[in-house]
Amino acid sequence: MSKPIPTIQKFMTTTPHSIGVEQTLAKAHTMMREHGIRHLPVLHGGKLVGILTERDLRLVESLAGVDPTKVKVEDAMSTVIYSVAPEAPLDEVVATMAEHKYGSAVVVQNQKVVGIFTTVDVCRAFAELLQTRLAKS
Repeated sequence: MSKPIPTIQKFMTTTPHSIGVEQTLAKAHTMMREHGIRHLPVLHGGKLVGILTERDLRLVESLAGVDPTKVKVEDAMSTVIYSVAPEAPLDEVVATMAEHKYGSAVVVQNQKVVGIFTTVDVCRAFAELLQTRLAKS
């Protein structure tokens, strides 16, 4: 007998750190370093408008003449956001992330960011599923 596929809610990181569009790249860098994270949902008026990754920061900061203390997050963020509901099935989210090479899925409920599911969370979920569902007794 097979077990039901768990939802993303079980494995997501709840209440993720986020940043406003008007904040600077330097502020984003500091937040990522202090919290040990690589993805920041970008909000404007509480609404999800983008995603900023550590890779985005490095790319923009490598351009000539870019001052991270003056350039705003909105100039570096991606507006292509993969977002899902907390009830989304784990297998569908992971398959979509792999197919499109997304590093994260932002979890949204009632137009509010309630979590984030990153490739690190995928690894944790995989490890747990291997241990609990496939371990030999």
